[in-house]
Amino acid sequence: MPSRYHEIYASWQADPDAFWAEAAEAIAWFKPWDKVFDASGEVYGQWFAGAECNTCFNAVDRHVEQGRAGQLALIHDSPVTGTQRKLTFAELKAEVVALAAVLQDMGVEKGDRVILYMPMVAEAAIAMLACARLGAIHSVVFGGFAARELATRIDDAQPKVVVSASCGIEPGRIVAYKPLLDGAIELSGHKPESCLILQRPQQPCEMVAGRDLDYAEKVAAAKAAGREVACVPVKATDPLYILYTSGTTGQPKGVVRDNGGHMVMLAWSMGNEFGMKPGEVFWAASDVGWVVGHSYIVYAPLFHGCTTVLYEGKPVGTPDAGAFWRVIEEHKVAALFTAPTAFRAIKKEDPKGELIGKYDLSGFRTLFLAGERADPETIKWAEQKLKVPVIDHWWQTETGAPITNNPVGLGLLPVKYGSPGVPMPGYRMEVLDDAGHPAETGKLGNVVVKLPLPPGCLPTLWNAEKRFRAAYLDEFPGYYKTADAGFIDEDGYLFIMARTDDIINVAGHRLSTGAMEEVLAEHPDVAECAVIGISDTMKGQAPVGFLVLNAGVDRPAAEIEKEAVALVRERIGPVAAFRTALSVKRLPKTRSGKILRGTMQKIADKEAWTMPATIDDPAILEEITAALNARGIGV
Repeated sequence: MPSRYHEIYASWQADPDAFWAEAAEAIAWFKPWDKVFDASGEVYGQWFAGAECNTCFNAVDRHVEQGRAGQLALIHDSPVTGTQRKLTFAELKAEVVALAAVLQDMGVEKGDRVILYMPMVAEAAIAMLACARLGAIHSVVFGGFAARELATRIDDAQPKVVVSASCGIEPGRIVAYKPLLDGAIELSGHKPESCLILQRPQQPCEMVAGRDLDYAEKVAAAKAAGREVACVPVKATDPLYILYTSGTTGQPKGVVRDNGGHMVMLAWSMGNEFGMKPGEVFWAASDVGWVVGHSYIVYAPLFHGCTTVLYEGKPVGTPDAGAFWRVIEEHKVAALFTAPTAFRAIKKEDPKGELIGKYDLSGFRTLFLAGERADPETIKWAEQKLKVPVIDHWWQTETGAPITNNPVGLGLLPVKYGSPGVPMPGYRMEVLDDAGHPAETGKLGNVVVKLPLPPGCLPTLWNAEKRFRAAYLDEFPGYYKTADAGFIDEDGYLFIMARTDDIINVAGHRLSTGAMEEVLAEHPDVAECAVIGISDTMKGQAPVGFLVLNAGVDRPAAEIEKEAVALVRERIGPVAAFRTALSVKRLPKTRSGKILRGTMQKIADKEAWTMPATIDDPAILEEITAALNARGIGV
């Protein structure tokens, strides 16, 4: 069908208030708004000012009331424990109400903060919804974060209660959470009044008398007593959650999300952008500790009346590179949303895609990728092997939903490899040079959004308005700074090439590391790659490429490295000064799949660096150091 995108985007441009008022009809409100957008409120205005609502009511209760009580709401699939759990909307409501009663008994009230330090279990989503039910503000911290990192978040959010579990489970190892939580509370100046602990049979933990309570015992008692807890009305502009994202200073930034605008944007995105219908199964293969987990594991699918999958496993190794296809077949998944990294891992282990043929994927319609730049080769591989549209899209923790996309629900636009699509309603994208002047079409520059931001974006940082302005608003007045570099082409497609700090300056030429990575990824033996700029006395900076080779490659690595260098010189030209490619076993990544290019650069330049809190496996940095040193870099 022809895409309705241009018509819909034009209708938002013509009358933003009317557009969002219509979108807001998908949400149940306790009290209507005084203004759709109040330009005088907060830093750059507020959405749905004066309205009252409850996020949990929209995710759970209304579906029970409107005939979906018996429909599956949540599927927990855990290959690492060999267990599954399925909850209908009615069963999910019973769990959420019981936990809300427990939290109430622990003194949690509207506006209080609750930190959730949880593995990928159903209780993590239940805890988020129970907080929302009470009007309390949840802050999910990625399970297994180091004690010091958790302590900084406890000090910043000052939670009344922490909800945690005895352990998380990774392929081949158990991560004890409780000692990390105890260590964090010891380190933090703020002390939570109590902790609610889910004891997992794989590794139960010691409880601290007078502080720690048993999750299962308390919830069972609340159910037995027949406790009822109604949804507490909150303002649309009240915070729903705080989600910490890494800051350049080392102090994490607490991104605040409101209740009303967040619901409107996410509900709109499910049908229009992701092409989902109520009753279908949506799977975001991410973690509840990241924004994707908040938006598209827990909230958006449930607002839309979809069934959501919460997966405790990996794309490979649980048990093999066919894990994703098993989940899609078994749970009849219509759309999968994951990071490009996951697909690069699958492609590396099963380059010919032989495992795909073992599963019935006939109900699978669309693959969505985001979280990191999706290189064209990975997209083409997925398209060829899965024979469904593969949609790259782009957004940030700060926005909570896509900035650009190829909106399946409105009818697909042509795919342009390397571009995460076109701006969604609410976003007027521009590219500016460093002086703040508009860049020419197709020219690399700073990607910004004209204010105001649409519903669902961060209204501020938690207790840090000054920092919020400095980080996002001050450099380009009237715009929100994404801190990404890219360009817009003649058809209005955005190309994100790098974080602005990943643009390297080679002999006065501003070059995108993303463009070089794109070329390297085309080499048939390369599974994934990363390019960084390292200090060079002659040129200022010189690029270095890191290559992870496909499984089963039996050619000498030095030969492939030589070909990779020649490929970049051929495609980008001698101006790139690309002379060094290094084969490595693996690349250092965060747990959400982002490659830690900044840390690799510091190692190469012999600068002081600290171990990133979000790193998946610290040992990889030693491997990278050794690979660089072997070429005389960083020694």
